[in-house]
Amino acid sequence: MSTTASDPLAALGSLPGVPDAVDSVRKAVDRVYGHRVMRRRSNEVTAEAALRGSRGSAALAGADWNLEEVRRRTDFSGEDEARTVGAALRLTAEAGQLLSVWRQSPLRVLARLHLVAAGGATPDDAVGRPRLAGEAVDEPLIEAPLPSAGEVAARLEGLSRLIIAGGSAPALIAAAVVHGELLALRPFGSHNGLVARTAERIVLIGSGLDPKSICPAEVGHAEQGRAAYVAAFAGYTAGTPEGMAAWIAHCGRSIELGVRESTAVCEALQRGAA
Repeated sequence: MSTTASDPLAALGSLPGVPDAVDSVRKAVDRVYGHRVMRRRSNEVTAEAALRGSRGSAALAGADWNLEEVRRRTDFSGEDEARTVGAALRLTAEAGQLLSVWRQSPLRVLARLHLVAAGGATPDDAVGRPRLAGEAVDEPLIEAPLPSAGEVAARLEGLSRLIIAGGSAPALIAAAVVHGELLALRPFGSHNGLVARTAERIVLIGSGLDPKSICPAEVGHAEQGRAAYVAAFAGYTAGTPEGMAAWIAHCGRSIELGVRESTAVCEALQRGAA
């Protein structure tokens, strides 16, 4: 993050195009929450959004399974892709249970998310803690320079202070910055992308923008494709106003595509087809 304003997240709201992205996301979310199905069957929409969001996050991590395979599968051990899908599903299930802790201790939540994602696949002493100097990171999608362990610790502490302090930044901006910063830092030895996208989900839920968790941004990130995701993330790591605006807009479009997915679920439930 490269801004020196007293409320740095809110300051990002003045970047070109960002106010329009914030407004567009708000209107899209309001529309799906106003769907008549949400009055009676919101739990079903939430469950389906969780499944589809998990599938999308796993796809970005290299396990691009079709939705029905994710729905059908019960054993997520064995091959790498199955473990990745299983990790994404576990993280999505965990996200809603961590809201109160997130507001008080984001670093505890991140440690818990890594523990859940690793699921015994990472050596015990490396699970749930930021990496130490010299430790490798397994995150093949992201090729940006890897910050040192000391920089990771300092920037995580700064991110934690921002989250705890709150502020007036719209949910889209806060979620995009949390997502981007965790992806840039890659604080753990593994599963950083999955953890970053889950943290984005937690921010969107906890901010009140998407309290029922029916707008899975992960769906939109996957739908826009891995190349677009990496390109937008490069704007975040560049730290320029144009790059930051592009990353925020990308995250906003991802939420809108998640809204579109859940709107389709609502329509299917209304027709009795799901």
